Amino acid sequence: MATGERDVAVIGCGALGLTSALLLQRAGGHVTVYAKDLPPNVRSSLASGAWTPDSRICLQDYATPSFKQLWERMARQSFQTYQTLLGLPGNPVEFIDDYFVSDEPPAQRHRDSSSDNRPKFAELQSDLIPDLVPRGEEFEPGTHSLGDRYLQRNPLMMFNISAYARMLMGDFLANGGQIDIQEFHTPDDFAKLRQKTLVNATGYGSRALFGDRSLTPVRGQVARMIPQADMNYGLFYKRVSFLPRRDGLVFQVVGADDYYGFNDETTVPDRAEAELAVNTISALFKTA
Repeated sequence: MATGERDVAVIGCGALGLTSALLLQRAGGHVTVYAKDLPPNVRSSLASGAWTPDSRICLQDYATPSFKQLWERMARQSFQTYQTLLGLPGNPVEFIDDYFVSDEPPAQRHRDSSSDNRPKFAELQSDLIPDLVPRGEEFEPGTHSLGDRYLQRNPLMMFNISAYARMLMGDFLANGGQIDIQEFHTPDDFAKLRQKTLVNATGYGSRALFGDRSLTPVRGQVARMIPQADMNYGLFYKRVSFLPRRDGLVFQVVGADDYYGFNDETTVPDRAEAELAVNTISALFKTA
């Protein structure tokens, strides 16, 4: 904005693209989004929906003091911004109770170190922003409905991604934004645009468009089921995560270490993994 440039193009219409476009509008820009696909047919629609700002964001060795300072400032601004969306129609953002379920008492739990000598991912949230949410609450066996298991309840901020994407799109268009459906095959295609200032918000698409092999998928597969109105809490049990997205329940095997699902770019459903995830969570509710 300091250059006087006001006509800006944003490439991509996922969460990155729409957020970038709105920030540019608020700074005084006239923005056109160019994209091949619109929500929900964008990769960010596949996200689990949990606000987990340090989840596999960088390797521990790269978390320098300057990076930590930048990350903390961005995480706090992110958290504060999303609080303003609580209670809006469609609940684009809301808090849920998330339960860590274990067959062992807290003192006997241990983290699987089977990732041998591979670099560790940085864990920043507990060290740098522990004040943003209340501490977890422990529940002993017999004080809840899940039998002889141990529970820890934690507040978790969730995105209802379909409602959130619709809100972003509506705000962008209401502010005079334009969307042009267009596919780019090489960076040379950008020369055809009238705008000379472009924001690359293609996310994972940059891997193919720019040949950027540093972009790495880190999460693996998710399994989906139809939504259930009375399911309004999350569960984590035996390395399986369950989240109650309003557009469909989400199950995911997260594995023994942070490299489970790392660099797995396939979008072909794995039936065996889906059944493992669903059956692991459903086993919590089976009675003798």
